[in-house]
Amino acid sequence: MTLLEQLGIQHPILLAPMAGVSTPQLAAEVSEQNVLGSLGLGANTVETARQQILQTQALTPKSFQVNFFCHDNVENDSAANQAWIDYLSPQFAQLNAEPPTELQCIYPSFKDNDDFLNLCLETRPKAVSFHFGIPHPHQIQKLKDAGIVTMVSATNLVEAQAIEAAGIDVIIAQGVEAGGHRGIFNPSIDAAIKTSDLVQLIKKHCSLPIIAAGGIMNGQQAKAMLALGADAVQLGTAFVQCKSSNANAAYRQALFNQPLTQITATISGRPARGLINHWHEQIDVPDRADLAPYPYAYDLAKQLNALASKQGDFGYGAFWAGTNVAQIRALEAQDLINQLVVEINHA
Repeated sequence: MTLLEQLGIQHPILLAPMAGVSTPQLAAEVSEQNVLGSLGLGANTVETARQQILQTQALTPKSFQVNFFCHDNVENDSAANQAWIDYLSPQFAQLNAEPPTELQCIYPSFKDNDDFLNLCLETRPKAVSFHFGIPHPHQIQKLKDAGIVTMVSATNLVEAQAIEAAGIDVIIAQGVEAGGHRGIFNPSIDAAIKTSDLVQLIKKHCSLPIIAAGGIMNGQQAKAMLALGADAVQLGTAFVQCKSSNANAAYRQALFNQPLTQITATISGRPARGLINHWHEQIDVPDRADLAPYPYAYDLAKQLNALASKQGDFGYGAFWAGTNVAQIRALEAQDLINQLVVEINHA
């Protein structure tokens, strides 16, 4: 069975599951074009995740994936958190605000318990993908027993081999060009391999189907990845501008006005690529303090951004975007997918 048959789609295109940006409407619009829509549920509670899945299923009978985070949560290090709060206190002072006194672990992990697993078994999406790691063996087995396709992001060869050894169905080869957080298992070990090299490396050493992700904005780039051995491609940044995404107006405008990106860990505690703004220019300086771990650092960043945004300063936004964001096109999901298919077929 080919990957497209496994996923129940016609064209080798997937929507990246962007937590905070994806919506049931966008997922359904994409799936209706016979490619794989997605829901990024890593920042959701079980109940809000259930609502999004059921809403998507009400909008389309077609296939879509849901995505969860599989990070290893660290213990709350109050000293490290306080040091990071102190480091960012001048930014809060500029906004005439006091920083918080403590930080929260705002993002759960799929591995913490079986609540998200049971939700998947209850709602039966076509595929479940994972970021930052691999689920527990019993979780993988139950998903496979339910006939749900499993996919995990890999950013280097060792991660890909671990994914294959764990019995996962599909490897998502996520290159350094990707916007937002790549699925790095250990954030202190970033291989920073470009997508084309990663696809070839995994193709040589692994036998699972490969989905290429990172820096892909048009059909010509997609076709190049397919020619290197990828079975499909996954795009995220290209779809953020769609009206049905959850991106705010400042984010949408920045996508077209700021074509340069950079990776920083200061926003969330994990390396992530976004449009250059205050985080890259003011906070990520060579002598910066040691940042709080993920996702505690993200809690602080979100609070700072909320305060600044209320005062009209959107420079603390987490405006995730891939390296080729300058090639972004103002197209709604249906038109963008149709254009991608035409370009792939004629590349």
